[in-house]
Amino acid sequence: MNNGTLNKVMLIGHLGDDVKIHYFKADTCIGRFPLATNETYINKETGEKINSTEWHNIVVRNKAAEICEKYLSKGDKIYVEGRIKSRQWQAEDGSTKYTTEIQAIDFTFLTTKKENDHQKQNQVNEPKNTNFEIPKNAHPENDLPF
Repeated sequence: MNNGTLNKVMLIGHLGDDVKIHYFKADTCIGRFPLATNETYINKETGEKINSTEWHNIVVRNKAAEICEKYLSKGDKIYVEGRIKSRQWQAEDGSTKYTTEIQAIDFTFLTTKKENDHQKQNQVNEPKNTNFEIPKNAHPENDLPF
């Protein structure tokens, strides 16, 4: 918390794609993946059931990025805790682009395809959660190399 404010996000959703990782100098890297969260509600006027999907851009760094890349695949379910970060940049055509991302601070694998495949091969039915906490000094402010 800083000056009585709080920037905290908690999401449970499914990966919309595999983790994409980009390496930089000095053994640092950033991993990115889209996360889908779903909401279902009833339209009061029509009685119709409405399904709505919200997409979130998740960013993980260094060792956490490598762990996510190794164990997560498109469709896997994950709990992510982090903070919202908006940034802007200049595109090649000179236009200003904006994005909002969730910088992951903590995450838990809820289901992974790789884990499920392994369980099916070994006929193990017990779910296994893997919880990782990203070190507090792993992502100081404004440490993006671009």
